Amino acid sequence: MDMKRRIALASALLAVGLGAGHFVQSRAKPAQQAALAPEVKPQSVVPLAATIEPALPEPVKPALPAAPALEPAAKPETALAPVADACPVELELMQQDNAMVGITLLAPCRPGQRLVIKHGGLAITAQTSTTGSLFLDIPAMETQARIDISFPDGEKIASTIPMPEVAQMQRFAVQWLDRDAFQLHAFENGADYGKPGHVSAAAPQRPAPGEIAQGGFLTLLGDATTDLPMLAEVYTFPKDGTPEVLIESAVTADTCGRELLGETIGSVGGKVSVNELTLVMPECDAAGDILVLKNLVPEMKLAAR
Repeated sequence: MDMKRRIALASALLAVGLGAGHFVQSRAKPAQQAALAPEVKPQSVVPLAATIEPALPEPVKPALPAAPALEPAAKPETALAPVADACPVELELMQQDNAMVGITLLAPCRPGQRLVIKHGGLAITAQTSTTGSLFLDIPAMETQARIDISFPDGEKIASTIPMPEVAQMQRFAVQWLDRDAFQLHAFENGADYGKPGHVSAAAPQRPAPGEIAQGGFLTLLGDATTDLPMLAEVYTFPKDGTPEVLIESAVTADTCGRELLGETIGSVGGKVSVNELTLVMPECDAAGDILVLKNLVPEMKLAAR
């Protein structure tokens, strides 16, 4: 037994000497090497090597989060396209009785926005509803009626519809901006103020839906509640009619002492002519007076009443 233990001890010392190297041989005495030999086991060396090896790949780890970080940065750009597609602006035109163009505008992402609508020399303001829609009838001024609609940010949409009925009609309009107010009056069959045949904003004689107009009628256009409202009044009468048409402007605190600017628009057989309208108003001590522009077709003259 002693001989076997000595052989085992000698083998252990030889393993320690080979594992520890020259440093251990020069620093420890033979007696000390024999005392330490039983505590040094081959198993105690192997785990040290095992704990070092997994740590080697750690410098590669910072590269792992860098790759996925690039993907989220690109996602917001691609997400914008579905949002834009979900909010299209649609414009539909329909032929209505008495040569009126029915306008249906659907702009779900543009609720409560001011619009400018142009057609045949007319330029009026409107406003979308809380759902971004607009439903409006406008007198056709041309046989090929083009409707242009502009939004506050400059976006535009347009469409055209044939309106052959306009070729058998005459239309006359006056339009103005904000406080430069004008009022259109038409007198049919020699009518007087307030009598049958007097067509005005107070008595527009507009036919009911589905009813064909037997005489002239007035259409009031524009939304006065918008910023810088653009308003108009359009009088429609048969092609062979000869009513007296005039424009009035009252002297008020908003109009006195300054120059009013507007435009008149004539449509005969679907052909449009536009003329500037300038009216110098009296001073404010004339408040309550009314200036009248008579004989507008074909000639304009100024009168007072």
